[in-house]
Amino acid sequence: MYFCKKYIMTTYSVIASQTKEKTIALFKTSPALEVTQASKYNNIDEAKEAPLVQQMFYLPFVKSVLLSKEGLEIERFNILEWNDVLQDVSLEIENYLNKGGVIINETEPLKKVPISIYAESTPNPGVMKFVANKKLVEQIFEYKTIDETTYAPLAQKLFHFPFVKEVFMDTNYISITKFDVSEWDEIVLEIREFLRSYLEEGNEIMIPVQEEAVEENSESSSEPLDEISRQIVGIIEEYIKPAVAADGGNILFDSYNTDDKSVQVILQGACSGCPSSTFTLKSGIENMLKEMLPGKVSTVNAING
Repeated sequence: MYFCKKYIMTTYSVIASQTKEKTIALFKTSPALEVTQASKYNNIDEAKEAPLVQQMFYLPFVKSVLLSKEGLEIERFNILEWNDVLQDVSLEIENYLNKGGVIINETEPLKKVPISIYAESTPNPGVMKFVANKKLVEQIFEYKTIDETTYAPLAQKLFHFPFVKEVFMDTNYISITKFDVSEWDEIVLEIREFLRSYLEEGNEIMIPVQEEAVEENSESSSEPLDEISRQIVGIIEEYIKPAVAADGGNILFDSYNTDDKSVQVILQGACSGCPSSTFTLKSGIENMLKEMLPGKVSTVNAING
């Protein structure tokens, strides 16, 4: 975003003089220009943020322009002498300034928000959890390929790293699944620094349209659950999901079969494909459901998300 400084109320006068270098003339302004740093421009494209300098480049004999708070130092090509145009250039600068012409566009400094990222290992050796000190997303997102990241700019950037296989995003952390060709100690610092810089610069994590679309889809696809299924969902949400999230993953209820009393769940993030997920499923989740819903659950089976 640019803020243009206009000098409508100030009356300028310009004094022109030649320097020892015959090709260079100085156009000193009174009062001084509000320019914080002297800058030299060699063509009109370089001067896109300095309209006053651009105006000078419309003159065919102007080779370069140095803009400072004292005024303009202009270098000419050898197609004429300064004596022929010195006063004309001086008058043009004076008229431009007194008509409120913009001297320079000053870019508003980016306000960086301090971000810290720390890496945390998970039970899955192929997955690392990167935790931020700020909220990242409102809901869970999982991406298996870059093609799925149309509305997820951060996840899309992560897939540009050759070692990133999958990306899972929850409230304040991102779980990354790597390919076996790389070891975590070789890449973890690179990912941490990328995430820190990306977030600190205020870049988009999710495009809002995606979040709305996901919410609509989840609502439209939901079907009424039977009483036992609702109880299972309640237990998963209250007791199991927080523990799974701590390990960088997620668990979702899929279905309940009333005939054989089996429960299907979906594992995401670090839990998907984890070597210890079977043990956790049987000794943890299955036992808890059997204990809290006696006679209603016989087995729990997982589907990797």
